[in-house]
Amino acid sequence: MAPGHSALSRRTLLRTSALGLVAAPALAACGDDGPGLVRQRPNLTHGLAVGDPRSDGALIWARSDRPATLIVETAATESFTDARRFTGPLLTPDTDGTGRVRVAGLPAGSLVHYRVTLEAEDGATSEPLQGVFRTAPTTQSDIRIQWSGDVAGQGYGINPDLGGMTIFATMAARDPHLFLHSGDVVYADVPLQESVTLPDGRIWRNTVTEAKSAVAQTLDQFRGQYAYNLTDQNYRRFNASVAQLVQWDDHETVNNWSPGGTVAADKGYTERSMDTLATRAWQAFHEWMPLDPKEAVDGRLYRKISYGPLLDVFVLDMRAYKDANGANTAPEGRVFGAAQTKWLIEGLRDSRATWKIVAADLPLGVIVPDGKTAFEGPANGAPGAPSGRETEIAQVLSAIKANRVTGVVWLTADVHYTAAHRYSPERAAFTDFDEFWEFVSGPLNAGAFGPNQLDPTFGPEAVFVHAPPVPNTSPLDAAYQHFGEVHIDGRTAELTVNLCDATGAVLFAQRLPAPGR
Repeated sequence: MAPGHSALSRRTLLRTSALGLVAAPALAACGDDGPGLVRQRPNLTHGLAVGDPRSDGALIWARSDRPATLIVETAATESFTDARRFTGPLLTPDTDGTGRVRVAGLPAGSLVHYRVTLEAEDGATSEPLQGVFRTAPTTQSDIRIQWSGDVAGQGYGINPDLGGMTIFATMAARDPHLFLHSGDVVYADVPLQESVTLPDGRIWRNTVTEAKSAVAQTLDQFRGQYAYNLTDQNYRRFNASVAQLVQWDDHETVNNWSPGGTVAADKGYTERSMDTLATRAWQAFHEWMPLDPKEAVDGRLYRKISYGPLLDVFVLDMRAYKDANGANTAPEGRVFGAAQTKWLIEGLRDSRATWKIVAADLPLGVIVPDGKTAFEGPANGAPGAPSGRETEIAQVLSAIKANRVTGVVWLTADVHYTAAHRYSPERAAFTDFDEFWEFVSGPLNAGAFGPNQLDPTFGPEAVFVHAPPVPNTSPLDAAYQHFGEVHIDGRTAELTVNLCDATGAVLFAQRLPAPGR
């Protein structure tokens, strides 16, 4: 049981799990206006999700199998006495039946019970589904956060023999307030087969749908990637009870994509333009994830979430603005882009929160090759001064030091192992920054890899690494599936990071005292 565990919310979580938070999925209705969209009574097909909480509310997401209006009720208890009602948008095939509504005016730092129904134009209503979430606090309070990434990758999907993606049940049982989904929320570029024979002779079995049987190229195929993951009961229950901050990386589109690129001819794509694929992937991502692009700084993704006086979270987009992977050894490069770099520097400078978590979808100092001469992340393996995308990282780190910003911690996933990296100018080729920590965790349900080499530019030290002995180790080996936890003590403001495996075992813990104490 996690420190500061709430018995009330735990009972609620178990109760809603036992009742079944979501209706049976209706994948056949996804992305088409056939029989699934003309039933007399609307149906909530893929559960509920909560995103981007504020001190007075959050976004509530759902999907309908026919045109219907999204209705959300909120209350302080599961009896829904004195419930408040919020009317959301009409859910139509234009958005694949998906939509969200922001509920507001709720008490800060509180457990909120919510109930969702659909209302058709003829007055027919769906069966209700229920969930819980917490509003952000406005006073110093205990905070429990989880983060990870990489869901259903490398050919490992929902395995019925294991009961599905059980790591989400492990995470939910620890009762987090907030989940940072660090990207690769789907693998649109990796088709699934019904069975995979592992090197040791064991068999991995997959539940397979039509959309997951080929690489995603059309909008409906991209939509089907998200629909597939939400057929997993563990994932649906987690979504309905934990508020999320989601970001994207590469596999939502195609492996290692960057703007202006072209998919290799041998990858099975008839549409080879990465920009075209990314446009379709981006639409499906925004339809199926609990976020609103209107609330992002750029009208797309990067944004700041204030979570009380102890925490601000800066959610980055290190995918849509970066330069080509082959250009990452040039004198200068892009990974944030100029506007996002400026926003991050100014946001960290102006933040009054004790801790500033930077949610990054790519690690800073881990070398991730893309072929023989290109690099996927900021690091490029070149010794000496920052070059390529490292120049923007250096700008941010130097500004943190110059502006005397304290309490900055970087969280990321991407590389399919878990690690704790301490960056220090004493070991670095570039020294104009203050020491800081980066914590890596993943995957959630995908092949495990690593560890990768570290780039010396910013002086990283691998204080802890947990990676499999062989690449692409399957999720059958739960020890190499990972998530991370952050606990902030409301009394002392101390921050503790735990790196965990899929069973919930804490593999490594790092305590960081509150800045100035």
